[in-house]
Amino acid sequence: MPDRLVTRLAGVALRLPPTRPSPVRVTRDIPIRARDGVVLRTDHYAPGVRDAPTVLIRTPYGRGGPLRLLGRLLAARGRHAVIQACRGTGGSGGTFAPLVHERDDGVDTLDWLRRQPWWSGQLGMFGVSYQGFAQWALAADAGDELRAMVAVVTASATRDSTYAGESFALDTVLTWAELLHAQTVPWLARQGELKRGQPRLAAALAHLPLVDADRVATGVTIPFFQEWLRHHTPEAAYWRERVFADRVARVRAPVVMVSGWHDIFLPAQLDDHATLRAAGTPPRLVIGPWTHGSPGLFVAALREGLAWLDEHLPAAPPVGRRSRRAASAPVRLHVGGHGGGWRDLPDWPPPAVETSWHLHPGGELAVRPPVASAPDEFRYDPADPTPSLGGPLLVAQRAGPVDNRQVEARPDVLTYTSAPLAGPVEVIGPVRAVLHVRSELPHLDVFVRLCDVDRRGRSWNVCDGLVRVTPERFPADSSGALRIPVALWPTAYRFATGHRLRVQVAGGAHPRWARNPGTGEPLGTAVTLCAGWRQVLHDPTHLSVLLLPIVHSAPASPPI
Repeated sequence: MPDRLVTRLAGVALRLPPTRPSPVRVTRDIPIRARDGVVLRTDHYAPGVRDAPTVLIRTPYGRGGPLRLLGRLLAARGRHAVIQACRGTGGSGGTFAPLVHERDDGVDTLDWLRRQPWWSGQLGMFGVSYQGFAQWALAADAGDELRAMVAVVTASATRDSTYAGESFALDTVLTWAELLHAQTVPWLARQGELKRGQPRLAAALAHLPLVDADRVATGVTIPFFQEWLRHHTPEAAYWRERVFADRVARVRAPVVMVSGWHDIFLPAQLDDHATLRAAGTPPRLVIGPWTHGSPGLFVAALREGLAWLDEHLPAAPPVGRRSRRAASAPVRLHVGGHGGGWRDLPDWPPPAVETSWHLHPGGELAVRPPVASAPDEFRYDPADPTPSLGGPLLVAQRAGPVDNRQVEARPDVLTYTSAPLAGPVEVIGPVRAVLHVRSELPHLDVFVRLCDVDRRGRSWNVCDGLVRVTPERFPADSSGALRIPVALWPTAYRFATGHRLRVQVAGGAHPRWARNPGTGEPLGTAVTLCAGWRQVLHDPTHLSVLLLPIVHSAPASPPI
């Protein structure tokens, strides 16, 4: 099928404004030399118009596949598309060291662009996941030449996502390491591994010590995986040159952010959103019912991103009718659950009433304050860790909402459930919990998940969070109780009439988070596993509550 027809069909499928497509000339494998001599291989999709702006995409995932379509779409709509493989990937020289070289290599690439005869002085950037991090690494240095950014499921700082709750995002990090390594193996061998269900990766996720898990998954030692196991403390100097959150406020270009409620980077991306708002450059924010790699996210990213560039980085002269987005709301959210749908809002988070839902004895969840009661108790055994189901994961097929009844039936999971709701309850904004816990062991994890229990009794996860507890972070009171705040993923969700809210409390969610061995041993080398009991308190002096930002609610009906 001719490329021009493919481009036109893609534009129709994405519901983009019709254009008079510009002819596209493609030059592949351009060598761009970085300051240390490393050659960065780059593809250039050139439009057939003069004075066209440029869109830069820097990627560690190769320059083919969907990026070829994006390159042609950008050029056909009157922009130069420059797609570059990060060092050590996709034919570029050097060694790929995540987060390390992106600023310098991005600056060197921008210097190369400025020397090209077709450079107009107008730059846009587009990127998904790591490609978006590469944008933030360069954005502040691009100055006024940067006219627009499209940041999709990404963030300027990945440290807090890697160590969410000060635990370790084992599934995400090891799966990503395996994915990057898979780009270096023969295609047939990779397809065979995928067809078998990636047994080596599954074995690695269950393996101890973690310092050997990369070799189990891939057969080789992966330097960044080893480094991330060693440099996990918040004060580690290692991360200072690998995050760019302190540079976000310097970016003045209009930014559109696209994310999903079950995306691994959502909390960090919303931190970037808040930073830009505070700096006086509020971005457009779109959050849908997507996971990190879901097809719906890819379609939305192309649609939103290309329309954003039409508005803020227009082709000159235009090759067709531009998108009209002047009336677009700053925030567009998909509200999950029954009767939710898409909402346009003036800001994030919207005004809401933070409502306390108290944990009660007997597994009850209610807004009324608790009375004196004995704590609930369970035993957590890291040798048989509580499994993670769905939620924000890297692999789309395993991520998102799933029926949680299987894990809720385990003896190491406590559940607290409301009465059926007399009317709908809408929750939009940050979600948090505060639990009071006693533990046999001083080292433990606390996992909290909010679920929607439908009329058939199925329990669908809405959002969750985990905190790693050490004696230094959470000192005990005179009764031995620890007050543990848990930040859950933000959400926008409508609980329907007759449904029930449910809170899960567990000692982990493996392999999404690395299991806590209970010993305080180092993350990478721990092999000794200690089981122990945990108590969840819910009396008037030790409140355990889920705090929900409610924008529309009705009281729960009396128990049946």
